[in-house]
Amino acid sequence: MNSLTRWQRPELATWPESGRLTDLRDEIDRLFESPLAEWARSSNLLSGWTPALDLYEDKDNLFVKVELPGMKREDIDVSLHEGCLSVSGERKGESKHEDAEVYRAERFFGRFQRTITLPTPVAADKVKAQYKDGILTVTLPKTEEAKPKHIDVNVH
Repeated sequence: MNSLTRWQRPELATWPESGRLTDLRDEIDRLFESPLAEWARSSNLLSGWTPALDLYEDKDNLFVKVELPGMKREDIDVSLHEGCLSVSGERKGESKHEDAEVYRAERFFGRFQRTITLPTPVAADKVKAQYKDGILTVTLPKTEEAKPKHIDVNVH
C-alpha cells in the first residue's frame, strides 16, 4: 500500500550569519583592490592631489576655505564662471634628495583644480580672496535676490 506523507511547509531560506557576509565582502574587496591599486600607481589619471575645501554661508555671504599649505600666493588661481567657483594652481616640488634614501613620501606636488557649484547667486564684482597661513578664504557676497528676506505677517 501507498503510504501518505503529511505535507510540510518548506523552510524559508535564511540569511547567512552577518560575519560570513562580511568575510565575503572583504574577500571581494581584496580581489578588486589589488589590480586597481597597481593600476592607480601606474596611472597618471589618479596622480596629483586634491586640497580639502569647506563651503558655508551666513545670511549675506558664502565662504569657501581651501587648505593649500606650502603654496605661494602667486601659484593660486581663483575664478568664478556661471555660478561655479574654481580654485586651481600648482604646488612646486622640492629639489630631489640626491644621494638620500627616501623611506616615506606622502606629500603631493603638482597641479590641482577644485570646482564647486555655488548654491546661491553671488555678486561677482564684490568677491574677495585672502591667503594666510596656508588657508585660502574666498568671500562671495550673495546677490540681494539671494539674501533671505523677513516678511511681516499682518493679522486683520
